[in-house]
Amino acid sequence: MAKQKIIWSGKAKKKLIKILEFYAERNKSKFYSAKLYQRFNKELKILLKQPDIGIKTEIESVRGLIVDDYILFYEYNSEFIIIHTIWDCRQNPNDFQIK
Repeated sequence: MAKQKIIWSGKAKKKLIKILEFYAERNKSKFYSAKLYQRFNKELKILLKQPDIGIKTEIESVRGLIVDDYILFYEYNSEFIIIHTIWDCRQNPNDFQIK
């Protein structure tokens, strides 16, 4: 079996960058942003080993991986884990869209 690869959608990349830039600007330091990025990567390494650990969503093929105050919504198959978006759980749920 080939090793799965993490693929970030354009939307997920934009949200990740926005989150990391927000904390760098707010804290006047990149320390927390780097720590949060490392945390995401640590959890994604676990996801590569056990892709079905995320919580099920209303969309049958999409799962959510909880990482601190965030949920990474993803789909997977034998080749890829596709990160669709990152959701900050402190945001207004009415603004939420997975894809």
